[in-house]
Amino acid sequence: MPTTKTPIRCPWVPATDELYIAYHDEEWGLPVHDDTKLFEFLILESFQAGLSWQTILRKRHNFAKAFANFDYHQVARFTPAKAAKLMTDAGIIRNRAKIEAAINNAQKFIAVQKEFTSFSKYMWSFVNNHTINHGLQSIKDYQPTSPEAIAFAKDLKKRGFKFLGPTTVYAHMQAVGMVNDHITSCFRHKQCR
Repeated sequence: MPTTKTPIRCPWVPATDELYIAYHDEEWGLPVHDDTKLFEFLILESFQAGLSWQTILRKRHNFAKAFANFDYHQVARFTPAKAAKLMTDAGIIRNRAKIEAAINNAQKFIAVQKEFTSFSKYMWSFVNNHTINHGLQSIKDYQPTSPEAIAFAKDLKKRGFKFLGPTTVYAHMQAVGMVNDHITSCFRHKQCR
């Protein structure tokens, strides 16, 4: 009977966490251009600040329910009463500043869309519309941010976005494929180039 060989993955992927493995294998680093998906990652990344990504992944379905399936038009219209109600939702991270930031960021997201025709077009301009391949060899090669992330975060701040500093923005860029930070021996590295 043939044995199936376990593919080589990035060293930060927990070997026994099926949810995390699926995220790494199917999503992380794959270039995203759909604005709804980009808004989802912005919300998730901003809530992740100071927490583990595993925590966010486990609550992702709850975030989708709480934030109108990441429909930024609906989130932009959330009232203070809706924000207060979200503070009672044990399925998400109950942080008032992050909840209010998500609503604010939805409004700013729509403003960027109006200016650039899509958030994707605006966002990808920070990497000249091409994925940056860092060619990382090991866990020691990972960096917390990049010049592109610093410029992107600075521009987001200028536009009124909240909870999206350079480290959070860099995590977003990794997640949506603006940078390919799969180590070169990872089976996903070539797929995400």
